[in-house]
Amino acid sequence: MLKLALPILFKVRPAMVYEMIRKQMAGSVPYATHTGVELVSIGDGRAEALLPDRPEVKNHIGSQHAGALFTLGETASGGAMAGAMAPVLLSVRPVAANARIAYTKVAKGPIRALARVDADSAALRATLEADGKVRFDVAVDLLDEGGETVATMAVEWHVSKKRG
Repeated sequence: MLKLALPILFKVRPAMVYEMIRKQMAGSVPYATHTGVELVSIGDGRAEALLPDRPEVKNHIGSQHAGALFTLGETASGGAMAGAMAPVLLSVRPVAANARIAYTKVAKGPIRALARVDADSAALRATLEADGKVRFDVAVDLLDEGGETVATMAVEWHVSKKRG
């Protein structure tokens, strides 16, 4: 029922669909849950995620661990990818195929990740429809409480139509 209703619902209430996707994704990756990463919001090709300041994800110098920052960025990128593919999300198979991260500042305190798909979402879905698959990058900025960039990341997503 949801599979049939999602494209129709998206045309009427996209904000509701984005919120449904966010809630579904929230507990779907056990490692992200383990690190405490929270997917805060999803929109059309964009997402925000938060990594709280917890002792379990600190490194030897008392700042956020590089692995936790990577998990935060990858989670936000998945949210942005899902937002871009929202009208067809239930009929695709997304895979994060490549990721690059640059740590630019010691990450202390809670860290926020802002992810965005720079390509046009409708054009990506048109390529998916025509070719059965599409590849695109999601850019992510990781920011501390003061709004300073602590890392930048790019995640390449491969999205293909589900088989069968």
